[in-house]
Amino acid sequence: MGIGRLIVDSYAWIEFFTGSSKGRIVEKYLFDADEVYTPSIVLAEIAWKYFRENIDISIVKNRLNIISETTIVIYVDKNIAVRVGEAYQDLLENTRRRGLKRKPGIIDAIILAITRYVDGKIVTGDQHFKDLEETIYLA
Repeated sequence: MGIGRLIVDSYAWIEFFTGSSKGRIVEKYLFDADEVYTPSIVLAEIAWKYFRENIDISIVKNRLNIISETTIVIYVDKNIAVRVGEAYQDLLENTRRRGLKRKPGIIDAIILAITRYVDGKIVTGDQHFKDLEETIYLA
């Protein structure tokens, strides 16, 4: 039996594609999960990062295709949207509790809302998620 439903954020996908030690951990989780989800906003966030880094568009499209073909891409609908505010507040509290200076963004809140909506675990190295019960943190 796998780890259940896994949500993969931008941080985890980028580590996966670079083949780093954290990326190899992500790969293990991908194989162990019963279902793997990628929030649609993550596709945009990855494309934006690669654009800023001048990564060739064919590489970007290939990586987004891999994600889209191997995971369930989940979009924000009204059921998820109504959970974003509470998710943001929880992330903000976690940020304060951990003494982080940078506040979480709306994308983080959307990802957490989706994680909770599908009753899954998020694999990430984003500090805003560290110590939340839904998080598998890549240290």
